[in-house]
Amino acid sequence: MDLLVLAGALVVILAGAELFTNGVEWYGRKRGLGEGAVGSVLAAVGTAMPETMIPLVAIVFSPSATSDAVGIGAILGAPFMLATLAMFVTGLGVLGFRRRRPSGTVVAIDAGVILHDTRGFFVSYAVAIGVAFLPAGLEPVKLVAAVVLVLYYGRYVLRHLGAEAAEHESELAPLRLGAIDRQAQPDDPRLAMVVIQVILSLGLIVAGAWLFVGAVERVSTALGVDEVLLSLIIAPIATELPEKFNSIIWVRQGKDTLALGNITGAMVFQSAIPVAIALVFAPTAWVAGPGTLTAFLSAGIAIVSLASVLLPLARRGRMTGRGMLVGGAWYLLYLAIVVAVVAVG
Repeated sequence: MDLLVLAGALVVILAGAELFTNGVEWYGRKRGLGEGAVGSVLAAVGTAMPETMIPLVAIVFSPSATSDAVGIGAILGAPFMLATLAMFVTGLGVLGFRRRRPSGTVVAIDAGVILHDTRGFFVSYAVAIGVAFLPAGLEPVKLVAAVVLVLYYGRYVLRHLGAEAAEHESELAPLRLGAIDRQAQPDDPRLAMVVIQVILSLGLIVAGAWLFVGAVERVSTALGVDEVLLSLIIAPIATELPEKFNSIIWVRQGKDTLALGNITGAMVFQSAIPVAIALVFAPTAWVAGPGTLTAFLSAGIAIVSLASVLLPLARRGRMTGRGMLVGGAWYLLYLAIVVAVVAVG
């Protein structure tokens, strides 16, 4: 039965992702927003909601040492999964759809947008990891760091929203729910209907992710999978499904800036806002120590993996789907480390 729930949840998430990518593109068009704002802010924040709810609930509404640890693990695990597995899956999508893509295996992106996201992630994540190594008794400094992270993310968002939309925007597919709106033309849907579609799609994504995570937990328990593996590896994969599906849909359409921005923008959000929540509500738990060593190791691998994937873009202004596959290697390395730690422990 749980396997059927897993399959059904995947269908729900995929349907939600299809509606969301279509709706958020139309919202950006109606508002005159550039691809950076649409992919790195609107899409990234929207699809980051399922995994953001995990640490929010764990830290704010379940104030215990165990729940704090779960929340911190979820916060650190999200950027790691995006920098490794999401990049790998997106690279596979580029290679798999190369015959129908205008640029083939080349990832045709706006380098300025993606590198801006990368700088934002490195800065906010460096602050987040740095405060974890502060000695005990400096909790007020962590509160200041939380304020800095929120302000920095606000500045990042404003820069994307202030960027001008490209003049040569590609044609958009008709709004999926536009057919039921008899008061609008197919090529010019009403903003209200666009917003309705975006909200509906987010609801499907969240519901699908919730069903998927629940089914994964039940299957893992039935198979006797260790709880550490479940919290560090299996659950984060499930909660990152929306970003992966969105990116696959966009690379299939040749909209690579939206696809990559959906990932890198989510990484900036995850390294700033959920971290700020943890620093405010669980400052004493945000500490790099023996109990969180494996989780903080994932943070280091996330930074190295993202740098490895985007190095060709920074050096030559060009990257390929094949080059994105390196994210999978870093993921396997971390998986091997986690399995070894579980086996020893």
